[in-house]
Amino acid sequence: MQLTITYTLEQKLGKITPLDVPATLQRARALHHDGNLAGAKILYEEILKTQPKHSEVLNLLGLIAAQTGNPQLAADLLDKAIECDPRNVEAYCNKGTLFKQLDKLDAALLCYDEAIAIAPNLAAAFFNRGLVLQELKEFNAALASFKQAIAIEPDYVEAHIACVVSLQELKQWDAALASYDRAIAILPDYEDAHLGRGALLQQLGQLDAALSSYDRAIALKPDYAAAYVGRAVTSLLLGDFEKGWIDFEWRWKDSNGPSILEKRDFPQPLWLGEESIAGKRILLYSEQGLGDTLQFCRYAKLAADLGARVILEVQQPLSVLLEGLEGVSQLVIRGNPLPDFDFQCPLLSLPLAFKTQLGTVPSSAKYLTSDPTKVATWQTKLGEKTRPRIGLVWSGNPVHKNDQNRSVPLADLLRYLPPELQYVSLQKEVRENDKRTLRSNPQILQYSDDLHDFSDTAALCDCMDILISVDTSVAHLSGALGKNTWIMLPFVPDSRWLLDRTDSPWYPTCRIYRQEKPEDWDGVFKKVARDLVQRSSSAA
Repeated sequence: MQLTITYTLEQKLGKITPLDVPATLQRARALHHDGNLAGAKILYEEILKTQPKHSEVLNLLGLIAAQTGNPQLAADLLDKAIECDPRNVEAYCNKGTLFKQLDKLDAALLCYDEAIAIAPNLAAAFFNRGLVLQELKEFNAALASFKQAIAIEPDYVEAHIACVVSLQELKQWDAALASYDRAIAILPDYEDAHLGRGALLQQLGQLDAALSSYDRAIALKPDYAAAYVGRAVTSLLLGDFEKGWIDFEWRWKDSNGPSILEKRDFPQPLWLGEESIAGKRILLYSEQGLGDTLQFCRYAKLAADLGARVILEVQQPLSVLLEGLEGVSQLVIRGNPLPDFDFQCPLLSLPLAFKTQLGTVPSSAKYLTSDPTKVATWQTKLGEKTRPRIGLVWSGNPVHKNDQNRSVPLADLLRYLPPELQYVSLQKEVRENDKRTLRSNPQILQYSDDLHDFSDTAALCDCMDILISVDTSVAHLSGALGKNTWIMLPFVPDSRWLLDRTDSPWYPTCRIYRQEKPEDWDGVFKKVARDLVQRSSSAA
């Protein structure tokens, strides 16, 4: 018969006496390292009974308090550790980390400065100090701190990678790429570095090289969702829809993807075009931004053409506009109860389900319609038209990860627009600096307070001769309405706009104005102004 013997922690480790503190501390550190915080804490506290001013143990107990969600106790213990030994560098560093986690960045910086003053060759202190400076948006200082860490430890891979963030913010693209290359030279199998390098190359428009980096990351980590998504976006930009849409399905497993992306755990099967949906009820649902919903809701008709009863779930601001969308049997506002259904498919998986290729994009001159009553109301507000009306949208969602590349200040755009036309803002959310610009340019009509949802915006859009927009949901709206839509894009745009073309397979009435080099909005504005003048002259 096999006996099961249970030992207490004290029995396992032996009785603690003042004479075996070093050994006990070594065992406690081992437990701490292995994640047994409770066991380590017991031993640390036993040591303090013998040596209550043991600075190293107070520091480690402070670290456990921070790890277990007790920041005040952690701060108190770390302060006591420093009081007992003012040269306890580890305690200063742990306190810096604690303050960084609490978003007390100035206090964190002081802690790392104290650590560096005591131990000027401690690379980790310079590295962590750099991370704090980055959060404070002091990118030059952060870069200098990372470089100091590297000077001390040339093979400090994390410091090389951290340099990239500051270098990108400082627009030092070649240096950022070189930092990735150095990190990979040190650690060739570091999949995160290959992923980051791919993203940077994509941003720089070096797409074939970006694909190679993503491929390498995937080879090193075959389930690396972020690398598949990066490869998907690059493939779609290049017009390789077959590979792009397949890879894009990895977005659901990408923990670093957009926060708006939410996996829906429906019991009903996901439909990706394999099963017949004739006579079945299928739920098509929004998953990302408003522009995505406007772009891909067109697939509802294709699903209905297969004989399905289509239930479309959309964001509330789009609900009135999309009520009459062709192919939709029932519209549901997201958050409301759903009816029964047999299959489900998120909107951005529909191109895969329908095997959409570059030459088979389901496009028509117009698939959305505005409310005639609302159009008439806007026409009354606008008054008699005596010159061409140009709608303007110059900024998108400020929390979008690519907002700094795709939004522009209104004042920059206005410097180029010919004055003889009538300009109307279709901007719903107006930033403070743009509000000042609008106040100093009263000739621009502005109705943001009257745009309650997208049906209002659609009706106003229908009153425009041309809609000029950056890459926002209103650009999609105008294109879906079949309006003349001029879209201003950054050097490397969102994948849906492809590359090196002035038109869009998704929106036949769109004209695209692209940056010829990164951040060259002036070149875009000049081309827009030139075409506006020509349009105005031909209409006169």
